[in-house]
Amino acid sequence: QVHVVESGGGLVQAGGSLRLSCTTSGLTFSRYDMGWFRQAPGKEREFVLALSWSGQNTYYADAAKGRFTISRDNAKNTVYLQMNSLKPEDTAVYYCAASLVRGSYSAEQYPYWGQGTQVTVSS
Repeated sequence: QVHVVESGGGLVQAGGSLRLSCTTSGLTFSRYDMGWFRQAPGKEREFVLALSWSGQNTYYADAAKGRFTISRDNAKNTVYLQMNSLKPEDTAVYYCAASLVRGSYSAEQYPYWGQGTQVTVSS
């Protein structure tokens, strides 16, 4: 059984930073592209960024460019999302997901999801 668990969310002031972690079990982590998505209240879930299975390719949404970075440690089955210069509009539930489809921006191509972690950015 596959498990995907996010952690590290919380409340931060605008301009601050947070690092989210996502750990998986039950799948061969090193084979999967790992993505981060987010969903704000009243909005659809949106792609944030993803990292290829090898760690060599990163895929960004415009909102993440220049502020967010993603990294992974295949030995720990963990992917990280470092968020800097946070803005109130970054407030959302952040989800980690795993996909065998390379370079996907589409939630439909990620079969495995975590339960999400809340990030709240105060102004």
